Amino acid sequence: MVGIGADGWAGLAPPARAALRGAGVVVGSARQLGLLPADVAAERVPLPAPLRPALPGLVAAHADRGLCVLASGDPLWYGIGTALAELTDVDVLPHPSSVSLACARLGWSVQDVEVVSAVGRPVERLHAAVHPGRRVLVLSASGETPAAVAALLRDRGFGPSALTVLADLGAPAESVTTTTADAYAGTAPALNVVAVECAAAPGARRLPRVPGLPDDVFEHDGQITKREVRAVTLAALGPEPGELLWDVGAGSGSVGIEWARTHPGCRVAAVEPRAERAERARRNAAALGVPQVDVVVGAAPDALAGLPAPDAVFVGGGVTADGVLPACWAALEPGGRLVVNAVTLESEALVVRWRDEVGGTLTRVAVERAGALGGFTAWQPQRAVTQWRVVKEEA
Repeated sequence: MVGIGADGWAGLAPPARAALRGAGVVVGSARQLGLLPADVAAERVPLPAPLRPALPGLVAAHADRGLCVLASGDPLWYGIGTALAELTDVDVLPHPSSVSLACARLGWSVQDVEVVSAVGRPVERLHAAVHPGRRVLVLSASGETPAAVAALLRDRGFGPSALTVLADLGAPAESVTTTTADAYAGTAPALNVVAVECAAAPGARRLPRVPGLPDDVFEHDGQITKREVRAVTLAALGPEPGELLWDVGAGSGSVGIEWARTHPGCRVAAVEPRAERAERARRNAAALGVPQVDVVVGAAPDALAGLPAPDAVFVGGGVTADGVLPACWAALEPGGRLVVNAVTLESEALVVRWRDEVGGTLTRVAVERAGALGGFTAWQPQRAVTQWRVVKEEA
């Protein structure tokens, strides 16, 4: 695999040029293939679409002909290199990535910059990275992406953020344009990266990464795990990078969304029987920067069939439905965690029986909030929650 930039052949190091000249077949996008000089005599094959499903056939068809695949910048940075490396042995000759080039132009420290890809991914993922004083690079899908980034920042109350569009990095036509999200309009060249220096306008809503977001940042119909209980629940679930949570009876999706916000690698399957609530959970996930949350419409336990095996399960609704707890427990591998929040006498009695059978801990969570009582202020108790947490042990 050869990484190539907008500077084309002129920007390639001697080993990369030698690999291309010695190849029997070169695969790349039409733009990338057009950057090669005539003395690269290999057969030129355009990248297939859709790409990932076609890769095994592509490798099999040309493996004995000296196959060389072109990729933009570093092939292992949001590139085709990762997918190819899963199929076959690959020698990777990287070019500086667009992130490295953008940081070089801006004088930014690469390790201090958060990168969000909008290539084949929703731009709403940017929400999770927007915090005052943070620097973010957005990898654009097209010339329309900078406008979408600016609109998102304005909607969040971050219109004063400095927004720099770096287009055609490394090419003779390279351009760097800086304005603010409030002032940005129009389109950019198709090959661009958007740099954001986040600055909040007065009154902008802050969304910290730790669990326990205010209830009112979620759209809900009252079916929501309240802020204080949600923070305790996430602590009990203990998300780690790359883990998958089943959020059973998801309601507004608040627990699964906060799980996903703890790390970009955390995954969620949120199961909700009511279609309107499921759609609301999707909107909440997008608005809070984790549109990748998978919302499944259906009732447990039937809707759990076929889902990838979870690392942790949270049951916030429907715990007394026939078969729900047995299905959740059976799906967990040893070391998996199950957390159930019970709010009725019936659900509490059920988790007590399960605790007696398989173990775990019971915690009573009672929260009081100060509120108006006539002309005075008094404590107003919230509905208490009995939380059962258990870690599945080896059989």
